[in-house]
Amino acid sequence: MINMELHVHTRYSKDSLLCFWPLYLRCLARRISVIAVTEHNNIDGGMRFSEFCRKRGGKVSVIVGEEIFTSQGEIIGLFLKKAVEPGLTAKETIARIKEQGGVVYVPHPFDLKRSKTVLQEEAIRENKSDIDCIESHNGRNISPDFSARQLEIARKYGIRQVVGSDAHTLIEAGRNYMRINSVPADRESFIREIENAGFVTAECLRISHKITLFAKLLKLALGGKFIEIYEIFIRRVRKGLHKGSEEN
Repeated sequence: MINMELHVHTRYSKDSLLCFWPLYLRCLARRISVIAVTEHNNIDGGMRFSEFCRKRGGKVSVIVGEEIFTSQGEIIGLFLKKAVEPGLTAKETIARIKEQGGVVYVPHPFDLKRSKTVLQEEAIRENKSDIDCIESHNGRNISPDFSARQLEIARKYGIRQVVGSDAHTLIEAGRNYMRINSVPADRESFIREIENAGFVTAECLRISHKITLFAKLLKLALGGKFIEIYEIFIRRVRKGLHKGSEEN
């Protein structure tokens, strides 16, 4: 059996500091032979990590992907050759992925803590015939209830299920993956493999969310984007006040 980890972010995402060498060594240690690198709104990480692994003997095969922020939530495209621009509708984004012969993949279809990035259920329903797979478990779900709801959505619309790692940090990599029979080279072979795949899942490492926030703030600070840092701070204060008022 071959271990395949889907939905991984590296330093080419705005909220990750994960570099190639640590990720590569982690893959070898955890026996991950196939990894889908899905940066936020770009394919640079996937393209470069693919070349990185190829130069080291191809022990790790890389699927080039992108987690695209649409006007209705996030959609992942796999086996991409060029980036899909963010901000399009779900239907338009799916069309851009399919034009490249890519896999249309819905990440975390339910998550109360990440509601802004969850693809609206209406969009899932309207495009279910064009969606190749959907996460029934995401490695960053802070509650098992989220995975249960994700499984319900997958079953409700009859969409193939996958496990998404959503790793942004080294400690998350290699914990949530799928067991398949052969390395997929394109959309057709990928779908064939996931239809009979085994799932290995693990609970969320809550500290990873704090590491991600630190990474995002550090990158904003280095880029001189202090207004965005201030806005994040204000949102978190308001959220804390709102939560406190509800408890009272």
